[in-house]
Amino acid sequence: MPIATARKPLLKYSFTIGVAAMEGRGFYYPVDLAFRKDGRIFVLGRGHDGDTRGVQILVCNIDSEYYGKFASHGAEPGQFIWPTSIAIDKDGNVYVSDEYRNNISIFSTSNECISRWGEEGSEPGKLRGPSGLAFDWQDNLLVVDHQNHRIQKFTKDGRLLMSFGKEGRANGEFDLPWGICVAPVGDIYVADWGNDRVQQFAPNGRFIASYGTSGNGDGQFNRPSSVAVDAQRYIYVSDWGNERVQVFDPDGKLLQSLRGEATTSKWAQEFLDGNIEEARARAKSNLEPDLTPYNGDPYEESYHTEKFFWSPSSVKVDDSGRVFVVDRNRHRIQVYERAR
Repeated sequence: MPIATARKPLLKYSFTIGVAAMEGRGFYYPVDLAFRKDGRIFVLGRGHDGDTRGVQILVCNIDSEYYGKFASHGAEPGQFIWPTSIAIDKDGNVYVSDEYRNNISIFSTSNECISRWGEEGSEPGKLRGPSGLAFDWQDNLLVVDHQNHRIQKFTKDGRLLMSFGKEGRANGEFDLPWGICVAPVGDIYVADWGNDRVQQFAPNGRFIASYGTSGNGDGQFNRPSSVAVDAQRYIYVSDWGNERVQVFDPDGKLLQSLRGEATTSKWAQEFLDGNIEEARARAKSNLEPDLTPYNGDPYEESYHTEKFFWSPSSVKVDDSGRVFVVDRNRHRIQVYERAR
């Protein structure tokens, strides 16, 4: 992937949303988010196998106003085992993929589970580990069929419309694809996780381009998990294994690499204001240690540096062009805005 010449960065850090909380207001291993037209943000939590309290959908807004939570861990309607992605249709209904139960759950605008569909299998229309979700401009749902190495498009009630891709490394083939987005012009971008690349397709599934190779250098990827494209066709990729987000121009030239610049969120500051001992202990902590001992290992650097991304699982762009990065292991969302 070509590297653009030096110029002013496209993005600058703005603020952070969220705080770690297994119950109540806060996130516990969030994995994805979606925006609704009324300004509300729906944040999908996955929790982890040892503590499933984080399996939920939290609702807030850009100003960190909290509107509550719904959904939980389990097998009943409105519950998930391993939720992976969230998307919202033009009517404001919420869709969530569950890679364990191989189905899609649908919630109304009042947060009630109104339907779910999906069946495990490799035949057309069936699912094995559904992950990324995105709606096209006809309000049909694109589903990343992770373990079947393909993309399937359904009507909102689960009727198969088309499918493309198969297992492999050639153009148009996939190895455990994960994230997906539909660009404003209608093209489909897929984070091809196992092949360490992002692929671009026309709305009918025709291959257009591939971006990236395996590695940790500029423009390379290590298990990319999510991709987003804005109205100017800039491309944002959560480079999960390299603990960063990379920004590309419409031709795939690298413009910027982000490692994370998180500051204390409103919710975190309110917690510290009410817990003096916690605040004192934090004030004594070294939140930006010397990274020399970690020999450039991005995981170790992120583990030891609070402001850095640590397992950035999803990247999304809102209608104002702000970029939201779901910072999974830090239980927060880092928000960036345009610098130019």
